Amino acid sequence: MKIETDKAEVLSGIRFGKTIGSPVTLVINNRDWKNWTAAMAQFETPNEEIDKITIPRPGHADLSGRIKYGFDDIRPVIERSSARETAARVAAGTLSRMFLKELGIEIGSYISAIGSAIEPSVNLQLAQLLEKGAEAVAQKADLSAVRMIDKKTEAEALLAIDAAKNQGDTLGGIIEIFITGVPLGFGSYVQHDRRLDAALATAIISIQAIKGVEIGTAFENAQKPGSQVHDEFHLSVQDGVQRKTNKSGGIEGSMSSGQIIHLRAAMKPISSLVTPLHSFDLETLQPTLSRFERSDTCAVPAAGVVAEAVVAPVIANALIEKLGGDYLEEIKERLERYRENIRNIFRESR
Repeated sequence: MKIETDKAEVLSGIRFGKTIGSPVTLVINNRDWKNWTAAMAQFETPNEEIDKITIPRPGHADLSGRIKYGFDDIRPVIERSSARETAARVAAGTLSRMFLKELGIEIGSYISAIGSAIEPSVNLQLAQLLEKGAEAVAQKADLSAVRMIDKKTEAEALLAIDAAKNQGDTLGGIIEIFITGVPLGFGSYVQHDRRLDAALATAIISIQAIKGVEIGTAFENAQKPGSQVHDEFHLSVQDGVQRKTNKSGGIEGSMSSGQIIHLRAAMKPISSLVTPLHSFDLETLQPTLSRFERSDTCAVPAAGVVAEAVVAPVIANALIEKLGGDYLEEIKERLERYRENIRNIFRESR
């Protein structure tokens, strides 16, 4: 719902436009909060009667959260599990994204499917955009109301969203995320908690309503023999190791391969429906229909922006783990030296 300004106010940690090493505090004011001051009062019990929510919505955190934390009202679960908290993650992730951009690493996304509107293929157009960097993909996607690149699929998606809204239903979709400029060797195979693919998958799956993560063409690869899956090496006198394919999605052995990192995320339809589903009342244990909470028909385009933000700290952490450094120029110097070392390996081998 587009009632918020989505503006962050900086309270600490920045001087003259640069971070100073102390915590960066960001505040995002919410215009809707004043409508909930009574229902979410911190200390005083409101004089007005506040409806207690006792009917869980299928597909939401309502039932598990209410029982897990011993609430007698689902309202606290609804508010804390809401995807509204991703606004803060986008704001915080943007700091990491700006840091990476200074080092030649870019992040971008677009939407390849919403409901039954699935793009046929945009490989050529996508390749041309990625040559400019991943942000070129995001900039192209942002020209579309649903962040799609293929115009025909965009029109189909808009019609599908309108139809779902008229029916009181919701739609999910597929998000394509790209990270360009990451050199070979970020992450590690030696311990499970240092694996780059695991950290990226964790970041993506932590977004509300994301139910699946794919690296490269993983599910398609699973149906083929290895001879048709792995990205072969081709040595070039000028450029060193080259690949004609990127089916691994830019990650081999849980480390970056030097190719474009490609992640795919599957988002389920939002679970709060205008048209109710079968549920029950936790107080009476009688069958009833689920209740409607504020919701959108399709949040896939917005989730793409969130996905871009949450992977940024993962790449930034992997970079710092590999290179170290305490200030930007020092890190830039170390990264360029590392990239030059990689180039020299193939020069020396010839």
